[in-house]
Amino acid sequence: MKAETDDILLAVEHVSLSFGGVRAISDVSFDIRRGEIRAIIGPNGAGKTSMLNVVNGFYHPQKGAIRWRGRARARMKPYEAAAQGIARTFQNVALFKGMTTLDNIMTGRNLRMKRNLFWQALRRGPALDEEIANRRVCEEIIDFLEIEHIRKTPVGALPYGLQKRVELGRALAMEPELLLLDEPMAGMNREEKEDMSRFIVEANRYRGATIALIEHDIGVVMDLSDRVVVLDYGRKIADDVPDKVKSDGKVIGAYLGVSH
Repeated sequence: MKAETDDILLAVEHVSLSFGGVRAISDVSFDIRRGEIRAIIGPNGAGKTSMLNVVNGFYHPQKGAIRWRGRARARMKPYEAAAQGIARTFQNVALFKGMTTLDNIMTGRNLRMKRNLFWQALRRGPALDEEIANRRVCEEIIDFLEIEHIRKTPVGALPYGLQKRVELGRALAMEPELLLLDEPMAGMNREEKEDMSRFIVEANRYRGATIALIEHDIGVVMDLSDRVVVLDYGRKIADDVPDKVKSDGKVIGAYLGVSH
């Protein structure tokens, strides 16, 4: 467990979000500290994915604020959040199915490539040097994720577990300061979950990514996370270290349906 610190990378402050008359998030506050693995859990419909969508700029809350690196963040688009160092994977895999594993991961380097479209099309001189340097980074990520054998395979032909790994690779290619993972182990068998858990821990410890993840496998959450925030019907019902959260009566009630 990492030592408690005041080094807050992102803070969610009294955020509320509604769709018509449906309240998805209601006055939720929590923070994500630099260097930690922060889990966001809760039953289906608790508002977890909506919260990630607020953090990466896909949704804009009606109330409250997001503070990024200590400053209140202006209303922004997802690509602007990405430019500031926030990367994202999705509950349903969002890859370019006709492109190879390597080419999908290379798309994560777009923000790092400074040459304009004209130079990239020519693939000469400085533009070629830049592409080679960025391709080298992607090849290293492929080695890290142990997917060398599928580097030239169109991702649409891959099994679901490997597609999730490729999507993680694309997010890591952005060299994010904050990595948002939405159910990274959904649909995986036990062996695949063990591999993904290892990659998440190593991305956090050795690649410097602060991680916020949504995950339904509570055993995985408790093993991986430094802290856990629990949502139920859009409200925060717990926020603490894993050992305390898993014994919290409100959390047990929400998952067993007692509070419903």
